[in-house]
Amino acid sequence: MGFGLIKVINKKMEFLQLNELQLSKYDNHYQKLKIIFERTIELIETHHPDEIAIEAPFFGKNVQSMLKLGRAQGVAMAAGLSRGIPITEYEPKKIKMAITGNGNASKEQVAKMLQQLLGLKTLPKNLDSTDGLAAAVCHFFNSGRLEIGKSYSGWDAFVKQNEERIR
Repeated sequence: MGFGLIKVINKKMEFLQLNELQLSKYDNHYQKLKIIFERTIELIETHHPDEIAIEAPFFGKNVQSMLKLGRAQGVAMAAGLSRGIPITEYEPKKIKMAITGNGNASKEQVAKMLQQLLGLKTLPKNLDSTDGLAAAVCHFFNSGRLEIGKSYSGWDAFVKQNEERIR
């Protein structure tokens, strides 16, 4: 289970943390749920978030996997709700669209765009953690707190006015 933390100061986001819970070493599904709950509470108590954004469950062919994923998401949500933190869910396609402009983007494309947006030096080998970070950034983009500056007539105008951002 991946997670990412951002901080918003003066309508600008700042990267805080990116990581994932290593749950494969536990055989018992209930033990995994307990660890998800405890680690989520620990993150809340350490960082004091105002809001939590998660990826909404998606429909797959394997019903058992979907059930386990739904339980894990529910436990993380319960941890946040137990501390009075509002939860917002985003469909996977909406997250990808917010980050890359393409709702069908690959995990690698999302990770690379996050690297650019947040100035990350490196990316993790396993991209589950970037999924969690993508949900946080998507929430920021959809929160109405984004400071929007100039408007552009097209990509050419954007590139000309933002040459330092183009690599």
